[in-house]
Amino acid sequence: MTDIDAKTQEALSYTSYLALDEVLNAQRTRSDEHDELLFIVIHQVYELWFKQILHEAEFLQRNLAAGKTAHSIRVLRRILTILKVAVAQIDVLETMTPSQFTSFRARLDASSGFQSAQFRELEAVLGRRDERVFAHYPEGGEQRKRIADAMARPSLFDSFLAYLKASGYSVECDRDVTRPVEPSPALQAILLDVYSDDGGPSVVAECLVDLDEGMQEWRYRHVKMVERTIGDKTGTGGSSGATYLRTTLFQPMFPDLWAVRSRL
Repeated sequence: MTDIDAKTQEALSYTSYLALDEVLNAQRTRSDEHDELLFIVIHQVYELWFKQILHEAEFLQRNLAAGKTAHSIRVLRRILTILKVAVAQIDVLETMTPSQFTSFRARLDASSGFQSAQFRELEAVLGRRDERVFAHYPEGGEQRKRIADAMARPSLFDSFLAYLKASGYSVECDRDVTRPVEPSPALQAILLDVYSDDGGPSVVAECLVDLDEGMQEWRYRHVKMVERTIGDKTGTGGSSGATYLRTTLFQPMFPDLWAVRSRL
């Protein structure tokens, strides 16, 4: 170890390693209302979890591409656990009454959860292909580029199909990855074999079902939280609020994994 390395190691502390001076000063309220800090903290934590899920999803796709079953299952289980924590945070947010939220809501101006670029990127990684999301992001911006890049790459389900093919199943992997996943009876027949074999690929498939269910749970809890907080009022930033969120409910990301269950 050089003298410079030694000094750097000695200077490193819990506060500096975690950049706590930056993190703990990133909550800039726009009113004197007590509950605004909670609102900011909750949403900043969400963004940190979205960042981690994206990080894990990229790692998961690499493991699926390499045919690493055990590693893929471990990563999926971590993502599922993070998602459960994110859903549970809604319990904390729901301790805020409608009147408490209303007390500072006007200070949010045009900001809205619809503008969460990381969540839109996560949706794209999971397979959503909907260019309407770009309405919130200007041309040439970094956020728009990240979402567009995710829409142009193979989704997590595409990686799963490639993993099944590498595992010996006769899966067609020439799908246009820029299009949404559509249910396929031919693929469902292959999935019947996957489940019948009851090996590692079937466990990966079940973890993907858990992930799909977890995302649907997140959407349901989110819409109910919005309904109990602002009812059917227009959302911040001019969004349609709960009205739009209801349209996202019960739409599976991996339709074949659900359709095959009636044939098992």
